[in-house]
Amino acid sequence: MPTSLGPRGKKAIFLCLTWAILALNPDVTGNSSTASRVTLTPEAHSSQTGENRIRDIIDTGQLSVLRWPNFSDYRSHLKNFYGSSRYSLAWIRENHATTQAQALIEVLQHANSKGLNSEDYDASRWDARLQQLSDSGNAADFDAALTICAMRYVSDLRIGKVNPRHFRFGLNVERKKYDLAQFVRSRLANGDDIPAALREVEPPFPGYKRTLAALQRYLALSQEDDGEKLPELMKSITPGKEYAGIPRLTRLLHLLGDLPSSADLQPGNVYQGPLVLAVKSFQARHGLSSDGVLGMQTVKQLNIPLRDRVEQLRLTLERWRWVPNEFPQPPVVVNIPEFRLRAYDQGGVVVLTSNVVVGKAYRHETPVFENEMRYVVFRPYWNVPPSIQRSEIVPAIQRDGEYVAKHNYEVTTSSGTVVTSGTITDEVLQQLKAGKLAVRQKPGPNNALGLVKLIFPNAHNVYLHSTPSQQLFAQSRRDFSHGCIRVEKAAELAAWALATNKEDWTLERVLTIMHGSEDNVQVNLTRSIPVLILYATAVVEENGVTHFFDDIYGYDADLEKVLAKGYPYPN
Repeated sequence: MPTSLGPRGKKAIFLCLTWAILALNPDVTGNSSTASRVTLTPEAHSSQTGENRIRDIIDTGQLSVLRWPNFSDYRSHLKNFYGSSRYSLAWIRENHATTQAQALIEVLQHANSKGLNSEDYDASRWDARLQQLSDSGNAADFDAALTICAMRYVSDLRIGKVNPRHFRFGLNVERKKYDLAQFVRSRLANGDDIPAALREVEPPFPGYKRTLAALQRYLALSQEDDGEKLPELMKSITPGKEYAGIPRLTRLLHLLGDLPSSADLQPGNVYQGPLVLAVKSFQARHGLSSDGVLGMQTVKQLNIPLRDRVEQLRLTLERWRWVPNEFPQPPVVVNIPEFRLRAYDQGGVVVLTSNVVVGKAYRHETPVFENEMRYVVFRPYWNVPPSIQRSEIVPAIQRDGEYVAKHNYEVTTSSGTVVTSGTITDEVLQQLKAGKLAVRQKPGPNNALGLVKLIFPNAHNVYLHSTPSQQLFAQSRRDFSHGCIRVEKAAELAAWALATNKEDWTLERVLTIMHGSEDNVQVNLTRSIPVLILYATAVVEENGVTHFFDDIYGYDADLEKVLAKGYPYPN
C-alpha cells in the first residue's frame, strides 16, 4: 500500500469528506438537522401538502366545503382522475385558478339554464373560493371541489341526476356513461374550449333543444307574471257572458302568447271575440278540449303558477337525458301523458303522428321502457292476460254462462287447443278459476286488438294495436286501456314499420290484409325498430309552441321528491 498521496489523491479525499459532511448536516448555517430532512421550496412544500390532502379527501369520500359533502358515488372516479397525475392539483397553477377552471366555474354558475340547479355545483361559493386561493392551504380543497362539481355536472347533463331504474322504468343509461376521469382530465382540465366540450355531452335531439329554449322563455315569464288567480267559477262561462276575471285573463293570455298583442279587444268584462280564440289556443296547448268554454278545468290550468310550468320543463329535460343518443333505425316514440305517438325518419323528422289510448291511471298504467319492434300481426287473436281473466272474464262468465259465445271468445288449453267457444260448464269454469285454461278472443273487426298489432316482445306484455272503439280517440284524456297502447292510425303505422321490408308494403296492401279473410297473419320485420314508451308532461313542437299535460300517473311528483333530497341520487 502507498504511504503517501499525490495532489490528485488529496483532492479526492477532500471532496469525499465534504460530501459526507453535507449529507449529515445540509444546513451549513449551523442549525441542527437530521439526516432524513429535506429542505423544500415553498412551492414544493405546497405541492406535497396538496397531494396528501387530495389523498385524504378521496379516502373519506367527504368534502365539507361542498353544498353536498358526500361524494362517495364519485370516489372511484376521483381516485382515477388524480391517480393518473400522482395526485397533483389539476385546476391551479402558482396559487391561481387556470383558464380552464375559470371557464368551467362560469358554466357551473349558469347551470340553471340547462334545467339543473346551479347550487348543486356550488355556484354561489366559487367567487369567494377564487379570492381565497392565495392561501395555499385551501388549494387542495378548491381543486377537489371543482373536480367533484365537474363530474357531477357532466354526469347530470349526460344521463340525468336520477337513474330511471330507481322508478322501475325500463330505460338503460349505462351505455351512455362516460369515463368521467378521462373526460374531465382531457376535455376540461386540459381542454381548449370548455363550453364546446360540454355541449357534446347533452342530448343531440331537436326536441331537447326546443325544450331548453322553452325553459328560458318560461323562466322569464315567471318573473314577469304577477301571479294573480282567476276568480273561481260557479258555472262555465260561454262566449258572450260576463266574467269578472276578464282583465287578468287578458293579461295572462297576452303574456303566454295565446292572445296576440295586435288583438282588437272590446272594453268591459264580456267574454268574446279574440279572447275566445286565445282560450281555444291555450286549451289546445294544455291537453283540454278546444271548445272555447271557460270551464273549471280550463280555469284550473290557467291558475297553475308559471313557476310550476318551469318545473315541468326541468323534469322533462331530466327525462330527455335518459333517452339513448343513437338509434340503429328511426324510432317510434309514445308519450304517455300526451296520449300521442310519433314515428321518425333517418333525419329525426316526424313522419307520422297519431293519437293513442294508454293504460288507466292508478290501476293499469302503461309502463315506461324501451324495446325493439320485431313483427306485425294482422287480424290477431287477443290472448286475455291472466290478471284480466281473473278479475273481469271469470266474474262475467259466472254471471252469464253464454258470455264467451256472445263476445266471440273461446276457451283454450295452454298449448292453444280450443276447448269450447259456447256455453261454459261448471267444470270448465273451475279450471278457468284455477288458471288451468285460458281465454282468447277470435280475430275480427270486434276483436279488442282491432285488426293489427305491432309487437316488441317485453315482460310487460304491452304492444301497439288498433281498436274497434274509435270514439275514444275524440276524448281529450285517453287513459282507458289495461296497459297496452291503442293507436288511432294503426294501419298507417303498420305500413311505415313494414316499409323497410323488401316487399312493397303500401297502405292499401295493409288495409287489404286487415280486412281480408285470413286470420293471425304474422309478418316479420327485416330490421327491428326501436320503440320508446316515455313520460313527459311538457312537449315543444317544431314551431316552438309549448304544450303541457297532466301528471296522470304522478311520475312528476315522484321525480320531484327524489330530486329534492340532493346528492347522492339513486344510481
